[in-house]
Amino acid sequence: MAQSKDMVDVLVIGAGASGAALAWSLTQAGIQVLCLEQGGWLDPKAFPVTEHEWEVHWQTDFNPDPNFRRLPQDYPVNNLESVIAPYMYNAVGGSTIHWGSHFPRLHPSDFRVRTLDGVADDWPLTYQELEPYFDQNDRQMGTSGLNGDPAYPPKPPRPTPPLPIGSLGEVLAKGFDKLGWHWWSSDSAVSSTEYDGRTPNLGTGIRSPSSVDISYWPKALNNGAILRTNTRVREITVSADGMAHSAIYYDADGRVQEQTASVIVLACNGVGTPRLLLNSRSPIFPDGLANSSGLVGKNLMYHPSVGVIGVFDERSDGYVGPMSSTMLSQQFYESDSARGFVRGYEFQVLRGVGPVATANGGWARHPVPWGPEHHRQFHELSAHSIGIVVMSEDLPEEHNDVTLDPDLLDSNGIPAPKVRYKMSENTTRMLAHGVDRAREVMEAAGARKVIGDPAKIIGGWHLVGTAPMGDDPRTSVVDRWGGSHDVKNLFIIDGSIWVTAGGLNPTPTIQALALRTADYLKGEGRYRITGR
Repeated sequence: MAQSKDMVDVLVIGAGASGAALAWSLTQAGIQVLCLEQGGWLDPKAFPVTEHEWEVHWQTDFNPDPNFRRLPQDYPVNNLESVIAPYMYNAVGGSTIHWGSHFPRLHPSDFRVRTLDGVADDWPLTYQELEPYFDQNDRQMGTSGLNGDPAYPPKPPRPTPPLPIGSLGEVLAKGFDKLGWHWWSSDSAVSSTEYDGRTPNLGTGIRSPSSVDISYWPKALNNGAILRTNTRVREITVSADGMAHSAIYYDADGRVQEQTASVIVLACNGVGTPRLLLNSRSPIFPDGLANSSGLVGKNLMYHPSVGVIGVFDERSDGYVGPMSSTMLSQQFYESDSARGFVRGYEFQVLRGVGPVATANGGWARHPVPWGPEHHRQFHELSAHSIGIVVMSEDLPEEHNDVTLDPDLLDSNGIPAPKVRYKMSENTTRMLAHGVDRAREVMEAAGARKVIGDPAKIIGGWHLVGTAPMGDDPRTSVVDRWGGSHDVKNLFIIDGSIWVTAGGLNPTPTIQALALRTADYLKGEGRYRITGR
Protein backbone atom coordinates (compact mmCIF):
# COMPACT_ATOMS: atom_id res chain seq x y z
CA MET A 1 0.00 0.00 0.00
CA ALA A 2 1.33 3.40 -1.01
CA GLN A 3 1.01 6.11 1.64
CA SER A 4 0.72 9.79 0.82
CA LYS A 5 3.64 11.75 2.19
CA ASP A 6 1.49 14.81 2.70
CA MET A 7 -1.27 15.13 5.26
CA VAL A 8 -4.00 17.51 4.13
CA ASP A 9 -6.18 19.75 6.24
CA VAL A 10 -9.50 18.34 5.07
CA LEU A 11 -10.13 15.18 3.08
CA VAL A 12 -13.58 15.02 1.43
CA ILE A 13 -14.99 11.72 0.20
CA GLY A 14 -17.42 12.41 -2.65
CA ALA A 15 -17.52 15.23 -5.23
CA GLY A 16 -21.30 15.66 -5.45
CA ALA A 17 -23.61 18.44 -4.28
CA SER A 18 -22.41 18.68 -0.68
CA GLY A 19 -18.74 17.84 -1.21
CA ALA A 20 -18.41 20.50 -3.90
CA ALA A 21 -20.09 23.20 -1.79
CA LEU A 22 -17.93 22.45 1.25
CA ALA A 23 -14.71 22.32 -0.80
CA TRP A 24 -15.46 25.70 -2.39
CA SER A 25 -16.25 27.33 0.94
CA LEU A 26 -13.20 25.96 2.79
CA THR A 27 -10.79 26.91 0.02
CA GLN A 28 -12.19 30.44 0.12
CA ALA A 29 -10.56 30.62 3.55
CA GLY A 30 -7.26 29.11 2.43
CA ILE A 31 -7.91 25.69 3.98
CA GLN A 32 -6.26 22.82 2.12
CA VAL A 33 -8.86 20.45 0.67
CA LEU A 34 -8.37 17.16 -1.15
CA CYS A 35 -11.38 15.28 -2.53
CA LEU A 36 -11.59 11.62 -3.56
CA GLU A 37 -14.32 10.81 -6.09
CA GLN A 38 -15.01 7.31 -7.40
CA GLY A 39 -16.30 8.62 -10.73
CA GLY A 40 -14.66 10.91 -13.24
CA TRP A 41 -15.25 14.14 -15.11
CA LEU A 42 -17.92 14.02 -17.76
CA ASP A 43 -17.54 16.24 -20.79
CA PRO A 44 -20.68 18.40 -21.09
CA LYS A 45 -20.75 17.41 -24.76
CA ALA A 46 -21.08 13.77 -23.71
CA PHE A 47 -24.60 14.39 -22.51
CA PRO A 48 -27.27 13.38 -25.03
CA VAL A 49 -29.23 16.61 -24.62
CA THR A 50 -29.75 17.32 -28.29
CA GLU A 51 -29.43 13.84 -29.78
CA HIS A 52 -32.49 12.08 -31.09
CA GLU A 53 -31.34 9.01 -29.13
CA TRP A 54 -31.16 10.79 -25.77
CA GLU A 55 -33.85 8.59 -24.26
CA VAL A 56 -31.89 5.46 -25.17
CA HIS A 57 -28.98 6.87 -23.16
CA TRP A 58 -31.35 7.75 -20.31
CA GLN A 59 -32.32 4.09 -20.10
CA THR A 60 -28.79 2.68 -20.53
CA ASP A 61 -25.49 4.41 -19.73
CA PHE A 62 -27.30 7.32 -18.02
CA ASN A 63 -29.93 5.17 -16.32
CA PRO A 64 -30.38 6.44 -12.73
CA ASP A 65 -30.15 2.90 -11.32
CA PRO A 66 -26.51 1.82 -10.84
CA ASN A 67 -27.57 -1.83 -10.96
CA PHE A 68 -28.76 -1.23 -14.51
CA ARG A 69 -25.86 0.99 -15.67
CA ARG A 70 -23.08 -1.19 -14.28
CA LEU A 71 -20.42 1.31 -15.27
CA PRO A 72 -16.88 0.77 -13.90
CA GLN A 73 -17.35 3.56 -11.37
CA ASP A 74 -20.62 2.11 -10.02
CA TYR A 75 -21.03 -0.33 -7.18
CA PRO A 76 -23.84 -2.89 -6.94
CA VAL A 77 -26.71 -2.51 -4.46
CA ASN A 78 -28.74 -5.45 -3.18
CA ASN A 79 -32.24 -3.96 -3.26
CA LEU A 80 -34.24 -7.18 -3.44
CA GLU A 81 -35.93 -6.34 -0.14
CA SER A 82 -36.70 -2.72 -1.05
CA VAL A 83 -39.91 -1.71 -2.83
CA ILE A 84 -37.97 1.29 -4.22
CA ALA A 85 -34.58 1.00 -5.95
CA PRO A 86 -32.07 3.65 -4.83
CA TYR A 87 -30.80 5.92 -7.61
CA MET A 88 -27.42 7.65 -7.71
CA TYR A 89 -24.75 8.72 -10.17
CA ASN A 90 -21.00 8.47 -9.58
CA ALA A 91 -19.07 11.32 -11.18
CA VAL A 92 -17.67 14.74 -10.43
CA GLY A 93 -20.98 16.43 -9.68
CA GLY A 94 -22.57 13.29 -8.26
CA SER A 95 -26.27 12.97 -8.87
CA THR A 96 -26.54 16.64 -9.88
CA ILE A 97 -25.22 15.34 -13.21
CA HIS A 98 -28.46 13.48 -13.58
CA TRP A 99 -31.26 15.40 -11.92
CA GLY A 100 -34.42 17.32 -12.70
CA SER A 101 -33.07 20.46 -10.99
CA HIS A 102 -36.23 21.11 -8.91
CA PHE A 103 -34.86 23.25 -6.08
CA PRO A 104 -37.26 23.80 -3.14
CA ARG A 105 -36.15 24.36 0.44
CA LEU A 106 -37.41 22.45 3.44
CA HIS A 107 -40.06 24.36 5.40
CA PRO A 108 -39.60 25.73 8.94
CA SER A 109 -42.01 23.05 10.17
CA ASP A 110 -39.81 20.27 8.81
CA PHE A 111 -37.26 20.97 11.53
CA ARG A 112 -39.87 20.64 14.32
CA VAL A 113 -41.79 17.46 13.49
CA ARG A 114 -41.72 16.04 17.03
CA THR A 115 -42.88 19.33 18.55
CA LEU A 116 -45.64 19.91 16.01
CA ASP A 117 -46.86 16.39 15.28
CA GLY A 118 -45.52 14.10 18.00
CA VAL A 119 -43.64 11.82 15.58
CA ALA A 120 -39.98 11.25 14.68
CA ASP A 121 -37.58 13.85 16.19
CA ASP A 122 -36.87 17.55 15.95
CA TRP A 123 -33.72 18.63 14.16
CA PRO A 124 -31.06 20.22 16.42
CA LEU A 125 -31.21 23.40 14.32
CA THR A 126 -33.87 25.61 12.76
CA TYR A 127 -34.81 26.88 9.33
CA GLN A 128 -33.70 30.34 10.41
CA GLU A 129 -30.19 29.08 11.17
CA LEU A 130 -29.94 27.62 7.67
CA GLU A 131 -31.54 30.57 5.90
CA PRO A 132 -28.32 32.49 5.07
CA TYR A 133 -26.83 29.30 3.63
CA PHE A 134 -29.90 28.68 1.47
CA ASP A 135 -29.41 32.19 0.12
CA GLN A 136 -25.69 31.72 -0.44
CA ASN A 137 -26.26 28.44 -2.26
CA ASP A 138 -28.92 29.99 -4.50
CA ARG A 139 -26.39 32.60 -5.58
CA GLN A 140 -23.74 30.01 -6.34
CA MET A 141 -26.12 27.75 -8.26
CA GLY A 142 -27.82 30.56 -10.18
CA THR A 143 -31.27 29.49 -9.02
CA SER A 144 -34.17 30.67 -11.13
CA GLY A 145 -37.49 31.50 -9.52
CA LEU A 146 -40.23 33.97 -8.67
CA ASN A 147 -40.23 35.90 -5.42
CA GLY A 148 -43.16 36.04 -3.03
CA ASP A 149 -44.20 32.39 -2.58
CA PRO A 150 -46.58 32.51 0.43
CA ALA A 151 -45.66 28.94 1.41
CA TYR A 152 -42.23 30.15 2.60
CA PRO A 153 -40.73 32.92 4.68
CA PRO A 154 -39.59 35.81 2.45
CA LYS A 155 -36.54 35.10 0.28
CA PRO A 156 -34.17 37.57 -1.36
CA PRO A 157 -34.63 38.10 -5.11
CA ARG A 158 -33.97 34.93 -7.05
CA PRO A 159 -30.62 35.12 -8.90
CA THR A 160 -32.30 34.60 -12.28
CA PRO A 161 -35.92 35.00 -13.44
CA PRO A 162 -38.35 32.09 -13.26
CA LEU A 163 -38.50 29.52 -16.01
CA PRO A 164 -41.74 29.91 -17.99
CA ILE A 165 -44.55 27.70 -16.73
CA GLY A 166 -45.61 27.17 -20.35
CA SER A 167 -49.02 26.40 -21.73
CA LEU A 168 -49.36 23.35 -19.49
CA GLY A 169 -48.73 25.48 -16.40
CA GLU A 170 -51.26 28.05 -17.52
CA VAL A 171 -53.89 25.34 -17.96
CA LEU A 172 -53.28 23.75 -14.58
CA ALA A 173 -53.08 27.09 -12.78
CA LYS A 174 -56.73 27.59 -13.70
CA GLY A 175 -57.57 24.39 -11.85
CA PHE A 176 -55.63 25.40 -8.73
CA ASP A 177 -57.22 28.84 -8.80
CA LYS A 178 -60.70 27.38 -9.19
CA LEU A 179 -60.17 25.25 -6.08
CA GLY A 180 -58.45 28.07 -4.19
CA TRP A 181 -55.28 25.99 -3.73
CA HIS A 182 -51.70 27.19 -3.47
CA TRP A 183 -49.46 27.06 -6.53
CA TRP A 184 -46.25 28.84 -7.47
CA SER A 185 -43.56 28.88 -10.10
CA SER A 186 -40.81 26.48 -9.02
CA ASP A 187 -37.34 27.44 -7.93
CA SER A 188 -35.02 25.54 -10.29
CA ALA A 189 -31.28 24.95 -10.40
CA VAL A 190 -31.41 25.95 -14.06
CA SER A 191 -30.25 29.48 -14.79
CA SER A 192 -32.89 31.06 -17.02
CA THR A 193 -30.48 33.73 -18.30
CA GLU A 194 -26.72 33.94 -18.69
CA TYR A 195 -25.32 33.80 -15.19
CA ASP A 196 -21.83 33.68 -13.74
CA GLY A 197 -20.39 32.93 -17.16
CA ARG A 198 -22.80 30.08 -17.83
CA THR A 199 -25.27 30.04 -20.68
CA PRO A 200 -28.90 29.17 -19.88
CA ASN A 201 -30.25 25.70 -20.56
CA LEU A 202 -33.75 25.87 -21.92
CA GLY A 203 -33.59 22.67 -23.92
CA THR A 204 -34.61 19.13 -23.14
CA GLY A 205 -32.67 16.10 -22.01
CA ILE A 206 -30.84 15.34 -18.80
CA ARG A 207 -28.07 17.94 -18.58
CA SER A 208 -28.33 20.81 -16.12
CA PRO A 209 -25.84 23.70 -16.37
CA SER A 210 -26.09 24.16 -12.59
CA SER A 211 -24.69 20.74 -11.77
CA VAL A 212 -21.89 21.26 -9.28
CA ASP A 213 -19.13 20.19 -11.66
CA ILE A 214 -19.89 23.49 -13.40
CA SER A 215 -21.15 25.74 -10.60
CA TYR A 216 -18.89 24.89 -7.63
CA TRP A 217 -15.92 22.76 -8.64
CA PRO A 218 -14.17 25.13 -11.09
CA LYS A 219 -14.06 27.79 -8.37
CA ALA A 220 -12.89 25.34 -5.71
CA LEU A 221 -10.11 24.08 -7.98
CA ASN A 222 -9.11 27.64 -8.84
CA ASN A 223 -8.85 28.26 -5.07
CA GLY A 224 -6.40 25.37 -4.74
CA ALA A 225 -8.58 22.33 -4.03
CA ILE A 226 -7.23 18.97 -5.27
CA LEU A 227 -9.65 16.50 -6.83
CA ARG A 228 -8.61 12.89 -7.47
CA THR A 229 -11.05 11.06 -9.70
CA ASN A 230 -11.69 7.35 -10.26
CA THR A 231 -10.75 6.59 -6.67
CA ARG A 232 -12.84 4.26 -4.53
CA VAL A 233 -12.49 4.50 -0.75
CA ARG A 234 -12.51 1.18 1.08
CA GLU A 235 -12.35 2.33 4.70
CA ILE A 236 -11.51 5.12 7.11
CA THR A 237 -8.78 4.21 9.59
CA VAL A 238 -8.51 5.48 13.15
CA SER A 239 -5.49 6.10 15.34
CA ALA A 240 -5.00 4.70 18.83
CA ASP A 241 -6.76 7.71 20.35
CA GLY A 242 -9.90 7.05 18.30
CA MET A 243 -9.41 9.93 15.87
CA ALA A 244 -9.91 9.49 12.14
CA HIS A 245 -6.48 9.04 10.59
CA SER A 246 -6.71 8.23 6.89
CA ALA A 247 -8.70 6.92 3.96
CA ILE A 248 -7.63 3.67 2.33
CA TYR A 249 -8.63 3.76 -1.32
CA TYR A 250 -8.10 2.18 -4.72
CA ASP A 251 -6.68 4.53 -7.32
CA ALA A 252 -7.55 4.58 -11.02
CA ASP A 253 -5.09 1.73 -11.65
CA GLY A 254 -6.48 -0.45 -8.86
CA ARG A 255 -3.56 0.14 -6.49
CA VAL A 256 -4.24 0.55 -2.78
CA GLN A 257 -3.36 4.02 -1.52
CA GLU A 258 -3.60 5.81 1.82
CA GLN A 259 -4.34 9.49 2.37
CA THR A 260 -4.04 11.07 5.82
CA ALA A 261 -5.88 14.20 6.91
CA SER A 262 -6.56 16.35 9.95
CA VAL A 263 -10.29 16.20 9.27
CA ILE A 264 -12.19 13.68 7.13
CA VAL A 265 -15.58 14.58 5.66
CA LEU A 266 -18.01 12.06 4.15
CA ALA A 267 -20.24 13.21 1.29
CA CYS A 268 -21.24 9.87 -0.22
CA ASN A 269 -25.10 10.00 -0.02
CA GLY A 270 -27.52 8.14 2.25
CA VAL A 271 -26.42 4.72 0.99
CA GLY A 272 -22.71 5.27 0.31
CA THR A 273 -21.93 6.92 3.66
CA PRO A 274 -23.34 4.16 5.91
CA ARG A 275 -21.70 1.61 3.64
CA LEU A 276 -18.30 3.23 4.18
CA LEU A 277 -18.82 3.63 7.94
CA LEU A 278 -19.90 0.01 8.34
CA ASN A 279 -16.92 -1.16 6.26
CA SER A 280 -14.60 0.83 8.56
CA ARG A 281 -14.53 -1.61 11.45
CA SER A 282 -11.66 -1.63 13.95
CA PRO A 283 -11.00 -2.84 17.50
CA ILE A 284 -12.11 0.60 18.71
CA PHE A 285 -15.25 0.56 16.53
CA PRO A 286 -16.19 -3.11 16.05
CA ASP A 287 -19.70 -2.26 14.83
CA GLY A 288 -18.56 0.31 12.30
CA LEU A 289 -17.02 3.73 12.55
CA ALA A 290 -18.99 6.37 14.52
CA ASN A 291 -21.66 3.81 15.37
CA SER A 292 -21.87 3.76 19.16
CA SER A 293 -25.58 4.63 18.82
CA GLY A 294 -26.20 1.64 16.55
CA LEU A 295 -28.02 3.98 14.16
CA VAL A 296 -25.60 4.01 11.24
CA GLY A 297 -27.61 2.72 8.29
CA LYS A 298 -30.96 2.84 10.13
CA ASN A 299 -34.00 4.98 9.22
CA LEU A 300 -33.43 5.14 5.46
CA MET A 301 -35.97 7.52 3.94
CA TYR A 302 -36.92 8.05 0.30
CA HIS A 303 -39.70 10.26 -1.03
CA PRO A 304 -42.23 7.72 -2.33
CA SER A 305 -44.07 9.36 -5.22
CA VAL A 306 -46.88 8.70 -7.66
CA GLY A 307 -47.41 10.25 -11.08
CA VAL A 308 -50.84 11.44 -12.22
CA ILE A 309 -51.55 12.42 -15.85
CA GLY A 310 -54.40 14.59 -17.04
CA VAL A 311 -55.43 14.45 -20.71
CA PHE A 312 -56.77 17.71 -22.19
CA ASP A 313 -58.34 18.75 -25.47
CA GLU A 314 -55.93 21.63 -25.95
CA ARG A 315 -52.29 20.98 -26.79
CA SER A 316 -49.86 21.27 -23.91
CA ASP A 317 -46.60 20.29 -25.66
CA GLY A 318 -45.13 19.56 -22.26
CA TYR A 319 -42.04 17.94 -23.70
CA VAL A 320 -40.75 21.39 -24.72
CA GLY A 321 -38.31 23.03 -22.27
CA PRO A 322 -36.03 21.84 -19.47
CA MET A 323 -36.97 18.76 -17.50
CA SER A 324 -37.23 20.70 -14.26
CA SER A 325 -40.55 21.06 -12.48
CA THR A 326 -42.42 24.00 -13.97
CA MET A 327 -44.58 24.78 -10.92
CA LEU A 328 -45.47 23.33 -7.54
CA SER A 329 -48.29 23.25 -5.04
CA GLN A 330 -47.79 22.90 -1.31
CA GLN A 331 -51.47 23.08 -0.44
CA PHE A 332 -51.23 19.76 1.41
CA TYR A 333 -47.68 20.03 2.72
CA GLU A 334 -48.42 20.69 6.39
CA SER A 335 -50.16 18.23 8.73
CA ASP A 336 -53.93 18.09 9.05
CA SER A 337 -55.27 15.39 11.39
CA ALA A 338 -58.54 15.27 9.46
CA ARG A 339 -56.78 13.64 6.51
CA GLY A 340 -55.95 10.43 8.35
CA PHE A 341 -52.16 10.68 8.18
CA VAL A 342 -49.31 12.73 9.66
CA ARG A 343 -47.28 15.26 7.67
CA GLY A 344 -47.92 15.98 3.99
CA TYR A 345 -46.79 16.11 0.39
CA GLU A 346 -45.92 18.38 -2.50
CA PHE A 347 -47.40 18.51 -6.00
CA GLN A 348 -44.75 18.93 -8.68
CA VAL A 349 -46.13 19.91 -12.07
CA LEU A 350 -43.67 18.45 -14.53
CA ARG A 351 -42.96 18.97 -18.16
CA GLY A 352 -43.57 15.97 -20.35
CA VAL A 353 -41.15 13.17 -21.14
CA GLY A 354 -39.79 12.01 -24.47
CA PRO A 355 -41.49 9.61 -26.88
CA VAL A 356 -39.99 6.41 -25.46
CA ALA A 357 -40.95 7.27 -21.87
CA THR A 358 -44.39 8.38 -23.08
CA ALA A 359 -44.98 5.01 -24.75
CA ASN A 360 -43.84 3.30 -21.53
CA GLY A 361 -46.34 5.22 -19.41
CA GLY A 362 -44.60 8.44 -18.47
CA TRP A 363 -44.86 9.71 -14.91
CA ALA A 364 -47.98 7.63 -14.25
CA ARG A 365 -46.35 4.37 -15.40
CA HIS A 366 -49.38 3.62 -17.56
CA PRO A 367 -47.99 2.23 -20.85
CA VAL A 368 -49.65 3.01 -24.16
CA PRO A 369 -51.01 -0.33 -25.46
CA TRP A 370 -49.74 -1.66 -28.76
CA GLY A 371 -52.23 -2.22 -31.55
CA PRO A 372 -54.58 -0.17 -33.72
CA GLU A 373 -55.11 2.46 -31.01
CA HIS A 374 -51.44 2.98 -30.24
CA HIS A 375 -50.81 6.05 -32.41
CA ARG A 376 -53.94 7.86 -31.28
CA GLN A 377 -53.28 7.25 -27.60
CA PHE A 378 -49.60 8.06 -27.97
CA HIS A 379 -50.39 11.40 -29.63
CA GLU A 380 -52.91 12.13 -26.90
CA LEU A 381 -50.39 11.57 -24.12
CA SER A 382 -47.50 13.21 -25.93
CA ALA A 383 -49.15 16.47 -26.97
CA HIS A 384 -52.25 16.82 -24.79
CA SER A 385 -51.24 15.65 -21.31
CA ILE A 386 -49.99 17.28 -18.13
CA GLY A 387 -48.24 15.41 -15.33
CA ILE A 388 -48.29 15.93 -11.57
CA VAL A 389 -45.99 14.01 -9.27
CA VAL A 390 -47.27 13.57 -5.72
CA MET A 391 -44.09 13.56 -3.59
CA SER A 392 -44.74 12.35 -0.05
CA GLU A 393 -42.90 12.80 3.20
CA ASP A 394 -41.31 9.61 4.47
CA LEU A 395 -40.97 9.23 8.24
CA PRO A 396 -37.98 7.43 9.82
CA GLU A 397 -38.40 3.76 10.70
CA GLU A 398 -35.43 1.71 11.93
CA HIS A 399 -36.36 -1.38 9.93
CA ASN A 400 -35.71 0.59 6.73
CA ASP A 401 -31.96 0.30 6.62
CA VAL A 402 -28.65 0.00 4.82
CA THR A 403 -26.39 -2.87 5.88
CA LEU A 404 -23.48 -4.73 4.30
CA ASP A 405 -24.35 -7.63 2.03
CA PRO A 406 -22.55 -10.81 3.19
CA ASP A 407 -21.87 -11.99 -0.36
CA LEU A 408 -22.14 -9.14 -2.88
CA LEU A 409 -18.88 -7.27 -3.62
CA ASP A 410 -17.95 -4.38 -5.88
CA SER A 411 -15.20 -4.64 -8.52
CA ASN A 412 -12.54 -3.90 -5.88
CA GLY A 413 -13.81 -6.60 -3.54
CA ILE A 414 -15.45 -4.18 -1.07
CA PRO A 415 -18.72 -5.43 0.50
CA ALA A 416 -21.70 -3.85 -1.25
CA PRO A 417 -24.70 -2.28 0.52
CA LYS A 418 -27.92 -4.14 1.10
CA VAL A 419 -31.02 -1.94 1.24
CA ARG A 420 -34.24 -2.98 2.96
CA TYR A 421 -37.27 -0.74 2.72
CA LYS A 422 -41.03 -1.11 2.98
CA MET A 423 -43.52 1.69 2.80
CA SER A 424 -45.45 2.65 5.92
CA GLU A 425 -49.22 2.74 6.22
CA ASN A 426 -48.97 6.48 6.86
CA THR A 427 -47.21 7.00 3.51
CA THR A 428 -49.67 4.72 1.74
CA ARG A 429 -52.62 6.79 2.99
CA MET A 430 -50.79 10.01 2.12
CA LEU A 431 -50.20 8.96 -1.49
CA ALA A 432 -53.80 7.82 -1.93
CA HIS A 433 -54.96 11.21 -0.68
CA GLY A 434 -52.52 12.95 -3.02
CA VAL A 435 -53.68 11.03 -6.08
CA ASP A 436 -57.31 11.91 -5.30
CA ARG A 437 -56.42 15.60 -4.92
CA ALA A 438 -54.34 15.56 -8.12
CA ARG A 439 -57.32 14.08 -9.94
CA GLU A 440 -59.47 16.83 -8.48
CA VAL A 441 -57.21 19.64 -9.73
CA MET A 442 -56.89 18.03 -13.15
CA GLU A 443 -60.66 17.87 -13.49
CA ALA A 444 -61.02 21.45 -12.26
CA ALA A 445 -58.57 22.47 -14.99
CA GLY A 446 -60.70 20.72 -17.64
CA ALA A 447 -59.08 17.32 -18.08
CA ARG A 448 -61.31 14.87 -19.93
CA LYS A 449 -59.37 11.89 -18.59
CA VAL A 450 -57.12 11.37 -15.57
CA ILE A 451 -54.66 8.49 -15.21
CA GLY A 452 -53.07 7.68 -11.84
CA ASP A 453 -52.68 4.67 -9.58
CA PRO A 454 -51.36 5.13 -6.00
CA ALA A 455 -49.88 1.63 -6.13
CA LYS A 456 -47.49 2.57 -8.94
CA ILE A 457 -44.70 4.06 -6.88
CA ILE A 458 -41.84 5.99 -8.40
CA GLY A 459 -38.88 7.34 -6.49
CA GLY A 460 -35.43 6.36 -5.31
CA TRP A 461 -33.74 9.65 -6.22
CA HIS A 462 -33.56 10.95 -2.64
CA LEU A 463 -31.57 9.01 -0.03
CA VAL A 464 -31.62 10.48 3.48
CA GLY A 465 -31.61 9.67 7.18
CA THR A 466 -29.03 6.89 7.72
CA ALA A 467 -26.68 8.83 10.05
CA PRO A 468 -28.95 11.42 11.69
CA MET A 469 -27.84 14.56 13.52
CA GLY A 470 -28.84 15.36 17.08
CA ASP A 471 -27.67 16.62 20.44
CA ASP A 472 -27.80 13.22 22.19
CA PRO A 473 -25.06 10.72 21.15
CA ARG A 474 -27.36 7.86 22.16
CA THR A 475 -29.98 8.77 19.56
CA SER A 476 -27.91 10.33 16.77
CA VAL A 477 -24.70 9.81 14.84
CA VAL A 478 -23.51 13.41 14.33
CA ASP A 479 -23.98 16.71 16.14
CA ARG A 480 -25.65 19.86 14.83
CA TRP A 481 -22.55 20.67 12.74
CA GLY A 482 -22.33 17.25 11.13
CA GLY A 483 -19.46 16.23 13.41
CA SER A 484 -19.40 12.66 14.66
CA HIS A 485 -20.18 12.25 18.36
CA ASP A 486 -17.65 9.40 18.51
CA VAL A 487 -14.84 10.68 16.27
CA LYS A 488 -14.16 14.37 16.77
CA ASN A 489 -12.41 14.95 13.42
CA LEU A 490 -14.95 13.07 11.29
CA PHE A 491 -17.84 14.93 9.64
CA ILE A 492 -20.78 13.93 7.46
CA ILE A 493 -22.47 16.46 5.16
CA ASP A 494 -24.71 14.48 2.79
CA GLY A 495 -28.39 13.54 3.12
CA SER A 496 -27.65 10.74 5.57
CA ILE A 497 -27.57 13.28 8.45
CA TRP A 498 -31.22 14.25 7.96
CA VAL A 499 -33.52 13.69 10.92
CA THR A 500 -36.74 13.74 8.89
CA ALA A 501 -37.22 13.81 5.13
CA GLY A 502 -39.74 16.56 4.46
CA GLY A 503 -41.87 16.11 1.37
CA LEU A 504 -39.72 17.61 -1.36
CA ASN A 505 -36.36 17.45 -3.13
CA PRO A 506 -33.41 17.57 -0.70
CA THR A 507 -30.47 19.05 -2.63
CA PRO A 508 -30.75 22.75 -1.62
CA THR A 509 -31.00 21.79 2.06
CA ILE A 510 -28.10 19.32 1.76
CA GLN A 511 -25.94 22.04 0.24
CA ALA A 512 -27.00 24.63 2.81
CA LEU A 513 -26.01 22.23 5.60
CA ALA A 514 -22.62 21.65 3.93
CA LEU A 515 -21.97 25.38 3.65
CA ARG A 516 -22.89 25.78 7.32
CA THR A 517 -20.48 23.00 8.32
CA ALA A 518 -17.78 24.69 6.25
CA ASP A 519 -18.30 27.96 8.14
CA TYR A 520 -18.05 26.05 11.42
CA LEU A 521 -14.73 24.51 10.35
CA LYS A 522 -13.48 27.94 9.28
CA GLY A 523 -14.52 29.44 12.62
CA GLU A 524 -15.12 27.92 16.01
CA GLY A 525 -14.50 24.39 14.74
CA ARG A 526 -11.12 25.16 13.22
CA TYR A 527 -9.41 23.54 16.19
CA ARG A 528 -10.54 20.23 14.74
CA ILE A 529 -8.25 20.95 11.79
CA THR A 530 -5.34 22.50 13.68
CA GLY A 531 -5.53 20.26 16.74
CA ARG A 532 -5.51 23.31 18.99
